[in-house]
Amino acid sequence: MGQNFLVEPDVVRSIVDVSGIGTGDRVVEIGPGLGILTRELLNRDAHVYAIELDRDLISFLEKDLANIDNLTLVERDARHVELQPIVGDSDYHVVANLPYSTGTAIMRRFLELDHPPRTMTVMVQREVAERMIATTPNLSLLAIATQIYATAEISFIVPPDVFLPPPKVESAVVHLTLRDVPLASPVEVDTLFRLATMAFQRKRKTITNGLSQGLDLPKSTVEFMLDEAEIASSLRPQAVSLERWIALAKVPLP
Repeated sequence: MGQNFLVEPDVVRSIVDVSGIGTGDRVVEIGPGLGILTRELLNRDAHVYAIELDRDLISFLEKDLANIDNLTLVERDARHVELQPIVGDSDYHVVANLPYSTGTAIMRRFLELDHPPRTMTVMVQREVAERMIATTPNLSLLAIATQIYATAEISFIVPPDVFLPPPKVESAVVHLTLRDVPLASPVEVDTLFRLATMAFQRKRKTITNGLSQGLDLPKSTVEFMLDEAEIASSLRPQAVSLERWIALAKVPLP
């Protein structure tokens, strides 16, 4: 299975406390594993839709949590699952101990859905959590990808010894509240990520040099674009605020 299973009940209760989940809430749990978080969500009288890719774990959960009306087990890959047939048009929340290897991809998928969750409470590697909430002068691509769609905060740090087997790094629980409307339109998001990816691939260079190389444009043209977005041409990409990145995405490309 190659997973790190959460085994400490106090941490599980704290995760669900942070999520604010209560009676009647619809919860999508990603990667339920052996079901320790699933049980706590069920204890709070939520309806849990548990998405698990591993057939052996699905079989275990089918036996261990049999005959529970408010539990739906879904054998799918959370990176590709269609949620509409599962939760319909109702409001829902995500609570998950995300796999280190695919957690970022899963989060981005759910944030970018046409019908996203109202909140997400996820446990991820601490370094990933810190990049999610980062601001200038340490902005990251993941921070941009997260904060366009949600506000995010680290709720608490989780030590390795609450997992079996223990990972080599600390984890963190992050609570995200999805925005009613994203900070940028889909077209602007596409442009923003194209530009930001080019710049962050060259983050030791100024944003002017990085975009000039990435777009194959003269520096003078890039400087004009940056001026239109009120971005100092001497800044490095991680020192440009999310607001200014969005402004840059609105500037017509040559």
